[in-house]
Order: sequence, then C-alpha cells, then structure tokens
Amino acid sequence: MKKSRFSEAQILGILRQQDQGLTVAQICREHGISDPTFYAWKRQYAGMSVSELQRLKHLEDENRRLKQLVADLSLENQVVQEVLRKK
Repeated sequence: MKKSRFSEAQILGILRQQDQGLTVAQICREHGISDPTFYAWKRQYAGMSVSELQRLKHLEDENRRLKQLVADLSLENQVVQEVLRKK
C-alpha cells in the first residue's frame, strides 16, 4: 500500500479544519487531496485526538509482536511434538 504523504497528526489537523467552518471543497483544494480521500480519513480518524492515535499505534504494535510470539511458540511446540512422536 502506498505511504501517505501526510502523517496521522497532519490528517487530524486537516479534519479539524472542517470544524472551524471551512468547506470540504476548500480543505481539499488547499491540501491537494480529493473529496473521497477526505471522507475516508474522516471515517477512519473520526473523533480521535493525537494522544489517542499514538495509543492506538502503540497497541497495534504490541498486538503484532504478541501474534508473532504466539506463532513462534506454536511452531516450536509443533517441532517438539514431531520429535517426541518419532522416538
């Protein structure tokens, strides 16, 4: 997937501009994004603050590491079981 040229904090700032009274067309023109992109961001980041976004990223990273740990341990357990069956 293509990396966005905007960070999550910048995206939240762009979305907050609508709360300040700017129209979606003005915001999109100013930042060089399309209307569907704006609404996709709005759907994904609706109501989040920067601290909540950082916490979400931290939890996603932790979840990824834990899944990797479970996969490694499952593989190791499977290898041990195969060795025990052969004996």
